[in-house]
Order: sequence, then C-alpha cells, then structure tokens
Amino acid sequence: MPLTDVAVRSAKPADKPIRLFDADGLYVEVAPAGGKWWRFKYRFGGKEKRLSLGVYPDVGLRDARERRDHARKLLANGVDPGVERKVQKAATVERAANSFETVAREWFARYAPGWAKSHADKIMARLEKDVFPWLGSRPIAEIKAPELLGALRRVEGRGAVDTAHRVQQNCGQVFRYAVATGRAERDISADLRGALPPARHTHFASVTNPDEVAALLRALDGFQGTFVVQCALRLAPLFFVRPGELRTAEWSHFDLDKAEWRYTVSKTRTQHLVPLASQAVTILQELHALTGHRRYVFPGRDVKKPMSGAAINAALRRLGFDTKTEITGHGFRAMARTILHEQLRFPSEVIEHQLAHKVSDSLGTAYNRTKFIDDRVAMMQKWADYLDELKAGA
Repeated sequence: MPLTDVAVRSAKPADKPIRLFDADGLYVEVAPAGGKWWRFKYRFGGKEKRLSLGVYPDVGLRDARERRDHARKLLANGVDPGVERKVQKAATVERAANSFETVAREWFARYAPGWAKSHADKIMARLEKDVFPWLGSRPIAEIKAPELLGALRRVEGRGAVDTAHRVQQNCGQVFRYAVATGRAERDISADLRGALPPARHTHFASVTNPDEVAALLRALDGFQGTFVVQCALRLAPLFFVRPGELRTAEWSHFDLDKAEWRYTVSKTRTQHLVPLASQAVTILQELHALTGHRRYVFPGRDVKKPMSGAAINAALRRLGFDTKTEITGHGFRAMARTILHEQLRFPSEVIEHQLAHKVSDSLGTAYNRTKFIDDRVAMMQKWADYLDELKAGA
C-alpha cells in the first residue's frame, strides 16, 4: 500500500532501522536516532543497488516520488542512476573549480607578486565589485560575450567609462589565462572591442610655463608644514619620479657619496637609477639627520610606514594650488618632460629613460637603467640648476 505523508511524519524510530515502503522501489528508512531517509532500491547489471533521494521533511513524499521516477527513466535508458549522480557531482565540482572567480583569483595570485601593491589592490577591487557578483560563479568556459558586456554596462551606467575599459582589460587577462591553462577555448572579451564608448583620458594637472614654475617652486620652499613633507615637496620636481615611488623611497637605496638612487620601478618592476643633483644631495643630507635611522626617507605618522599617498597633494592644496586643474604630485613628471625638451633641448630618448618609460631602439631594448647615463647625470644637474635660476627670477 502506498505511503501517505501522515504515515511518514508519524513514523517512530526503533532500536533498528525501520523501512516503510511506497511503490516502485521507493521507501523511507527511519534511523534509530530519528532521521528519515528516502531510498530507491533498483537492480542494474544483475546487482541490487540503492540510491539516496534526500532527507524527510526537507524532501517530502511528492518530491521523493519525482526523484524516483527520474531514476527509473534513467534505468529505462540503460543508465545507472547511481553512476549518473557521481558523474553530475564530479561535473559540479569541476564547474566550481573552473568558475570565473576561481580562475581569476588563481591568475591574480600568480601575477600579483610582480605588481605594486596599490595596482594589485585596484585590480582585485574592480573584479570583486564589478564582475564576481554577476559572473563569479559561472564556469569560465560557458560565459558568453553578451554576459560580460552586461557586467561592463553596469560599470558604464554609473558614469565610470574608464573603469569599464579597465574591467574589460582585466577580464581579458583572466580569459587568456584560462585558455593557457586549458579551461577555456578563447578570450571572449576580444569580441567586445568597440562595444564601449571611448574612455576620456585626462592628463595629470601640471605647470609647464617657466614663470608659473618659478612661482610654484618658491611656494614649495615656503611650505610651513612638517620638515619631512617640505623635503618631499622640494625633491619632487628634482626627481620627477612617480609619487608612489617618492613617498616609499628607502634610505638603503640611496648612495649620497655616489649621488645615486637605485630602486625598482613600481609600474614595470624594472631597476631604475636616478642621478642626484648636488641640490638634491644637500636636501637629503639635511633630512638624513632626522629620518636616516628609519627605513623610509619620508616616514608617516606611523614611522614604520611611509607617508600617506595623499600627503603631497594635500600639501599642494594647503599652498593654495588646485590639484585638479593646476598641479598634482604626478604633474612634476610632465613639467620636467616638457621643459627639459622644449627649453633645455635635451633629446626625448634621454628624458624618457630618466622617466623610466619603455623606449624601443634599433636593438629592440625596451629599457636599460644605465642607458644614456652620462647624459642623464648632466641633465639632472642642469635641470636642478635651471630650477634654481627660475626661483631666483632669472
């Protein structure tokens, strides 16, 4: 006689498992501890087998019968439902192991150690905010271009077009990694070329007019904040390195006797050499008396850490400069690049090497830290002298 829900619900446990049969191999097994398990008894290949169909009451009588009927259809087609379940479970595990988020985090773990921490943090933040919530659980091999475009459109919709392009670029890197590791057939992000509106690239605010540069330099010398920040402001135009490289500079990388600063470029992970003009050495010697026993040249409030990434721009604003339209910490690079070429007539390739940019040459060398070193030493001293002359009103 077929079971009823009342019969299953009212079944009491005993010292040994109790089996209450329904029909066509379905029964519920009541364990001594009180748990009630749905089972399906069947024969395949001449052997009697059993398949678990779930736990009552999470799986009710009607659901248990539907699962039994599904198993019987597999049997009718010559498929062992127990083996089919194992196959499906393995496929689920494989899909989870090859989800977009899993592959993306694996790609990130492999390559992030070679990036600057700030750069790595931005990439992961973009993926976690703009991609994982919608595509993270999807098997990467099954994601189609329209799905990725949908995620990009959400970013574009909040007005962050440049971020949308960066998200597309990062996703492309993940897809190419998946292809290389055998978990995807192709990079579907390439199909979206031109789907997003062009990003509006804005240059960092900078001062390139000599008269305005002179006023800026005099303002920097008159900064009334901490001596550490004042030194950073005075050295920023002399070094014209990236702001992050300036604030994280370490004393162990400086040789004041040789007038050299050697460090690893944050963006390209290449070694770089900054020749120090005599004016820069003087400032560093003064600062060494205060922070020379520390790791960082410009320590922050927590002396074990470098000064804040916002310190330079905050100081510029304190001096009355608009960091969006007039000058920013990164703008000293554009200032040097422009004036060194247009006013002091130094060759572009010498300037670009000092900026730690990749410069292709006839030999195919992308970057060499000592390339044009004699010219760069002369250029850095000439640049410092020129800035002094501007400050003096020449």
